[in-house]
Amino acid sequence: MQFGFYFDQSRCTGCYACVVACCDWYDIGDPADGRRRLVETEAGSFPEVQLSYMSLSCLHCARPACAAACPAGAIVKRPEDGIMVVDREQCLGGDVCGACLEACPYDVPRFVGEDNPRMQMCTMCSDRLSAGKQPVCVAACPMRALDCGPMDELQKKYGDTRSAAGFEWSGTTEPSLIIKPRYTGGNQDNQ
Repeated sequence: MQFGFYFDQSRCTGCYACVVACCDWYDIGDPADGRRRLVETEAGSFPEVQLSYMSLSCLHCARPACAAACPAGAIVKRPEDGIMVVDREQCLGGDVCGACLEACPYDVPRFVGEDNPRMQMCTMCSDRLSAGKQPVCVAACPMRALDCGPMDELQKKYGDTRSAAGFEWSGTTEPSLIIKPRYTGGNQDNQ
């Protein structure tokens, strides 16, 4: 089984509740160091300007480039649910390595800490999932633009669209993400 995220770009208002909730839950002071980030994309030209947001975290790829690139074997994919986890003690650190960040097509890994910062990334709040709860980003979204669960269930519920403004699905890594794009036609440059 592979867990993944669903993101409804048409509902996202760019409020950052998902980012703030994640930082709060994991006691991360600077959102730039957070496990989730919001990407803003502008397209078109006046008077047909389009603005969209993309809430991104680790995408728990089917073939994660970060894990393959890690020389210390600090990044692993859990066999029971496909969730990516990092052993921060085993990580060589951003001052020494950074191979995972270079390999990730989505710029997901974050190095946090004072001396030789260690990598961290979204674990889909696996502790909360084990307790039958949604990840904090999903629970915090006031627009209900995020969902999480087994990919087969998400596909049945939401379909199988994989690209949207600000996001190109990689067939190489196969991110576990389904998207409802904000714009589906017109002068959308990123579709």
